[in-house]
Amino acid sequence: MVEVRKAGVIQLLIPRERHPGETRVAATPETVSRLVGRGLQVAVESGAGLAAGFADGAYAEVGATLLPEGHGHWGEANGVLCVQAPPVEQLEQLRAGSLLIGLLAPYGAEARAACLNSRQVSAFSLELLPRISRAQTMDVLSSQANIAGYKAVLLAAAALDRYVPMLMTAAGTIQPARALILGAGVAGLQALATARRLGAVVVVSDVRPAAREQVESLGGRFLAPPEQAAAPGEQGGYAQAATEDFLAAQRRQLEEQLALADMVICTAQVPGRPAPRLISEAMLDHLRPGSVVVDLAVAQGGNCAGTVAGETVVRNGVTLIGADALPCSVAHHASALYARNLAALLEHLLDHPEPGGDGGGGGEAGRPALALNLDDPIVAGCLFTHGGVCRRNDVLGVTDAAPRPALEVAA
Repeated sequence: MVEVRKAGVIQLLIPRERHPGETRVAATPETVSRLVGRGLQVAVESGAGLAAGFADGAYAEVGATLLPEGHGHWGEANGVLCVQAPPVEQLEQLRAGSLLIGLLAPYGAEARAACLNSRQVSAFSLELLPRISRAQTMDVLSSQANIAGYKAVLLAAAALDRYVPMLMTAAGTIQPARALILGAGVAGLQALATARRLGAVVVVSDVRPAAREQVESLGGRFLAPPEQAAAPGEQGGYAQAATEDFLAAQRRQLEEQLALADMVICTAQVPGRPAPRLISEAMLDHLRPGSVVVDLAVAQGGNCAGTVAGETVVRNGVTLIGADALPCSVAHHASALYARNLAALLEHLLDHPEPGGDGGGGGEAGRPALALNLDDPIVAGCLFTHGGVCRRNDVLGVTDAAPRPALEVAA
């Protein structure tokens, strides 16, 4: 049981994000109102929502307490909602036994896990949320990937040297642009839908044959995976890593499509592992000068050779855009969706008490308390640390290097 109200301390703290380039906020006035309505006390650090278009006064109007800007409040909070993983020196300020929810970058994060364990923090890493129907309203990765897929096409269209839709003019007909999308996950499907709305002809490649129906329902043409190699499937709603033989066969298949493409949107990622390299240096030579590649997987190593995180590179006339933080470029709606995901998770914790517990209302005088039912698949899936141990030790050794020493794992 993690109580979220004690005399003299903050129940839930919404800090201002300090990660470079981060414009999102973990709660909006809408979700603060929801949480206050559930009996929680919420404190918001001054300026936390300004970059996303949410003024301090809007939080105060719905019942939040405004705090002066600074790091000192972390030690007073029973719970912290954040976007990016805080640095270790900030985690060390957390109140012993407190709650932390955010995108905690858990893969290979031994130092972060050790720090959280030392503070007995119950930390929920939203990257680990299971993709099951009950958790759809909490799925941060999907809500943010949706935005990234949309914005990627707009970036490509803006950088392209031609129109996207077919235009019939007195001077002749302009043929529609051709888009190639690598990966038919949430970002890829949104990129497909956006490119189709702009009037492009769209081809989508994915390692999962089952993605064909979704691609075709949105008006795209599905490029079936190579038949001569065993295609990977998916696990827990995420694509599994492909073998190198499969990727080599897929790259050969993509060369013909690259020669026809005006814009390429790369979205293929595998949680906790380097992104598959789908476009090699040699394959880039098949793209015509003036075409555009937007690589959404650049932060994980990139699907395309030559892309650099946060930068635009021109190679032999081809524009390569390393799009590593697109949700931050749509901060208002990205924050709104992210905050709703977090609020849904908190409400789920309030509604699902610990077996044999007091129904989630076990705080003093009926005040709300978050009950962590460790048998709940949602809790078990994304609860990174709890009670001084790492409950998802499996993700700590999933890196691009050799497996790392294991931390203590809860039973």
